[in-house]
Amino acid sequence: MFPCKGNFPTDRFETLETPFYYYDIALLRKTLEVIVAEAGKYGYKIHFAVKANANPRLLCLIADYGIGADCVSGGEVCTALKAGFPAEKIVFAGVGKADWEIELGLANNIFCFNVESLAELEVLDALAVAKGKTAKVALRINPDVDAHTHAKITTGKRENKFGINLSMLEGTLERMKALRHIRLIGIHCHIGSQITDMSPFRDLAVRINDMQVLLEAQGTVIEHINVGGGLGIDYYHPNHLPLPAFDDYFATFYKLLRLRPRQEVHFELGRSVVAQCGSLISRALYVKEGEVKKFAIMDAGFTDLLRPAMYDAYHRIENLSSEIAEEEYDVVGPICESSDVFGQDVRLNSVRRGDLLAFRSAGAYGEVMASQYNCRKLPQSFFSDEL
Repeated sequence: MFPCKGNFPTDRFETLETPFYYYDIALLRKTLEVIVAEAGKYGYKIHFAVKANANPRLLCLIADYGIGADCVSGGEVCTALKAGFPAEKIVFAGVGKADWEIELGLANNIFCFNVESLAELEVLDALAVAKGKTAKVALRINPDVDAHTHAKITTGKRENKFGINLSMLEGTLERMKALRHIRLIGIHCHIGSQITDMSPFRDLAVRINDMQVLLEAQGTVIEHINVGGGLGIDYYHPNHLPLPAFDDYFATFYKLLRLRPRQEVHFELGRSVVAQCGSLISRALYVKEGEVKKFAIMDAGFTDLLRPAMYDAYHRIENLSSEIAEEEYDVVGPICESSDVFGQDVRLNSVRRGDLLAFRSAGAYGEVMASQYNCRKLPQSFFSDEL
């Protein structure tokens, strides 16, 4: 029995230079419709995490659904504005914002800076003074919640570089009283990525409730709560489960957050928006018979899809060209590094030179992380409604 494959216009792929990214626009639209509907039940505000995918076509489409942007660099702020995201819906996070990036945000009157340290607050205040502006900020507070995910995508523990630890919050608030060009409008928390169990989100909601009590004890009332993102997807079953559990995700916060009157809740979703709509398409260059392994050597490498090499990440791989009985392969790329491996002992329909393989669920942290290492070309992108 052959594995279930995605619906790809394989005949049209034959004329395209590989490797390339292919985006299912219908699936992206369906995902956005569900997000808007589920978040709308509770009046929640959504910002798309641009770092997940900065493809201009996708950004324009996402902006059309009334969603804001979550940016982590000045370049992303410029990209978001160019794609049509209104400045008043842009939040700017990042542990190391350069002066020019802060000045860019101030000049465009973005909605909010998610501030990650007292040092950043002081620089932001000074730059705001110079521009005659008042910067709206949310303090990124480290809630010390373990997301139980990969160490390289965990952000909410005390030892991580992100955010202001709870033990330092009181001193930070005291220092802010002297910063006249800073306006505190909210708190921000983000505990990590690719979280599929709702337990860490429940823990986060409870911790935010405690933070509110602490803030109010010091006379601070906030207008906005930003719970970050982190909702994961099913990398193993992209054909059967293309949509994440948005209903459970938003309902978890609705049930547990103790909001004050007129408080707004903001989310920064990235992977869950775009991951399943994107696939990397690659052509087999060689099938190499080793002594103990059989290798499918592809024209895509970790320059095109870094996640397996960097995070030991799994992507479902499908042979789009073959219906011949399955064999077992190590699927590897051409890069001169031992880490250029997409999967080991992968069962695929028999691979021959020239076959097209799809690396599924690659719409997040795929194209956006591509590099030109080994002087390779960056992959192109194509869209289902244009082929």
